[in-house]
Amino acid sequence: MLIIAGSLRVEPDARDAYLAESAQVIAQARATAGCLDFLLAADPLDPGRIHVYERWESAEQLAAFRGSGPSDQQEAEILDADVQRYLISGVEAP
Repeated sequence: MLIIAGSLRVEPDARDAYLAESAQVIAQARATAGCLDFLLAADPLDPGRIHVYERWESAEQLAAFRGSGPSDQQEAEILDADVQRYLISGVEAP
């Protein structure tokens, strides 16, 4: 299992539009084989920050989906990104 997590930075006045445009990508990801969760969400305190959270069964399934990333317009709106890939070797209850 792997997790992709971090944040994107966009202009504060463009964040809501960016997230609205991302709804189709989120739905597409969630319907993809191997996607356990996929979310882009507004930070409640920072108006220019978007949280990224993805959980995938395998790197191969993630790679198969990656061709469906953000549109060129959305890519241009990202001012900065701090997103990491975490490989998970085990899962247990909190």
